Amino acid sequence: MMTNLPLTMSLAKALLIVTCVILNFTLCVTSLPAEIERGWRRAVHVLEDDTGAVIVQTAPGKVVTHRGGSITLPCRYHHEPESTDPSRVRIKWTKVTDALQFVDVFVALGRQWRVFGPYRDRVSLEGAGPGDASLVIHNVTLADYGRYECEVTNDMEDDTGFVNLDLEGVVFPYYPRVGRYKLNYQQAEDACKQQDAILASHSQLHKAWLEGLDWCNAGWLEDGSVQYPISNPRDECGRKDMPAGVRNYGYRHKEDERYDAFCFTSNLNGRVYFLKRFKKVNYAEALKACVRDGAAVARVGQLYAAWRLQLLDRCEAGWLADGSIRYPIVNPRARCGGAAPGVRHLGFPDKKFRLYGVYCFQKNKEEEQEKKEEWRGKKEGREEKEEKKEVKEGREVKEEKEEVKEVEEKKEVKEVKEEKEGREEKEVKEGREEKEEKEVKEEKEGRVVKEVKEVKKEVKEGREEKEVKEEKEEKEVKEGREVKEEKKEGKEKEGRVVKEETKTAMQKTLNNSSSLLNNTMVL
Repeated sequence: MMTNLPLTMSLAKALLIVTCVILNFTLCVTSLPAEIERGWRRAVHVLEDDTGAVIVQTAPGKVVTHRGGSITLPCRYHHEPESTDPSRVRIKWTKVTDALQFVDVFVALGRQWRVFGPYRDRVSLEGAGPGDASLVIHNVTLADYGRYECEVTNDMEDDTGFVNLDLEGVVFPYYPRVGRYKLNYQQAEDACKQQDAILASHSQLHKAWLEGLDWCNAGWLEDGSVQYPISNPRDECGRKDMPAGVRNYGYRHKEDERYDAFCFTSNLNGRVYFLKRFKKVNYAEALKACVRDGAAVARVGQLYAAWRLQLLDRCEAGWLADGSIRYPIVNPRARCGGAAPGVRHLGFPDKKFRLYGVYCFQKNKEEEQEKKEEWRGKKEGREEKEEKKEVKEGREVKEEKEEVKEVEEKKEVKEVKEEKEGREEKEVKEGREEKEEKEVKEEKEGRVVKEVKEVKKEVKEGREEKEVKEEKEEKEVKEGREVKEEKKEGKEKEGRVVKEETKTAMQKTLNNSSSLLNNTMVL
């Protein structure tokens, strides 16, 4: 037991250290949201592996701006060790969508850079010093909202950090003239765009619910889910005994299922106003009236933005671009649609026969021009700064080039010499190969000639043998024919001899008979 005591104490110490580390880590993790809520900005170190070759630091939580504004997405990096050539560092910014798709925004390698898609002429690196990869976005649009990835690559090592870009704005429910629950996902997305908005995210809808949004109809969100916010639970909106909150139907089929939409819009580059007229107008007359005033009929998203961000308050109903009748109330009062502030909606009346006022939207040309000039000035200043930097670097580069040139000349002489030796060696090798090839060819030709001669000899011998055989067969045939003729002639000769003998015998007999007859007659 005494021998195991030191080991037991070591294990206890190790367990205690691990427990402390876990507790400290837990405290850091649990305390982070509170710090973010208080607006503290702390660097997050994201390490790809244990070597720590590249370390990227980004701001936790999110950065907030509004449509039309400028914002910096912070990202800094450093190398361990600090001996990396800056011209070999690649910085890439991408936007991460809810569907986990990566959209290219900006990429830079040394002094070379490229901007992609709708971000052209609007983004650049802040370049505040060595290791600064922060991205500046000018004239922020609604589509810029979301999560961005900062990736820094040094040869084979890389590291990433994330920044969330949030927009100040307002969430509003929307359904078209055809009625409620008539939009699939794509139609809902298009409907929001037509009203100068985008589909809201879950975090935007949740924030709107915290600010008092209460809507009893479910609508599409950006991630393809269907939700609706309830601040005052009631039986007609999912039972009265259920707690308040954002009710979630989950992710629905984007083509087949139909709901309303929750849209999000932000700051306006212009103003919405109620057009004062002596008489009320129908929809077609409202369109013409705004055009004559150098404006256009306001969209639903523009009216909500003016109500929320510009505090537009008007207790007069008017036409909007989608054919609906609405009016904004910041300070509720009698005969202005209830006790809560908001944008009142009177539906979609007949465009031809119903008469109302009209809300118009006019772009702020001066502000737009100022932003263009500001962007142009910043661009020129950045170009001038880069030009000075390039001049300084140019001198260093020139000296380096001269050294490189001298080294390259020596290298070139060496390469020429090696090339000459290589060429001579190659020629010798080719000559040897040519000689060997010639010998092989001659040997092959000799073998072929020999084979041809042997074939000819065999053919000749075969022909001679055949001729001898034919002569022999012909001789045998001739001899057979002669033997046959001799036999025939012998037979014929024998026949003639037999015939002559027979004739002689018969003549002799006849003569004997005649002699006998004569003797008889004498007698």
